Amino acid sequence: MMLAGHSRVALDTYVVDVLMRDLVAHDRSTSAFLVYLVLWRRRRGSTMGSGVRMSHRDIAEESGLSKSAVQSGLRVLHRRGLVRSRRERPTAVPEHTVVRTWVRGR
Repeated sequence: MMLAGHSRVALDTYVVDVLMRDLVAHDRSTSAFLVYLVLWRRRRGSTMGSGVRMSHRDIAEESGLSKSAVQSGLRVLHRRGLVRSRRERPTAVPEHTVVRTWVRGR
């Protein structure tokens, strides 16, 4: 059953079958997995490879994590090449791009 105003989000099976276990068990970073899910969900309406502008505070509010946990999660995701972030200028809200490293040729 879906709640009014909510829609479904499709995930690659890799995200649940491999990435979750890899980030949570291997990297010991549940926050990285939750940040990845928030960015994946926000990106849903745009094409894969396009970024979403979200501050660390926005990600924290959507994920239920603290701002420092979001920063830690993003560090893991950047190191693993799963998210790229860029700012137009130092004080701008970053644009985060979800990278699907398991999909070749895209």
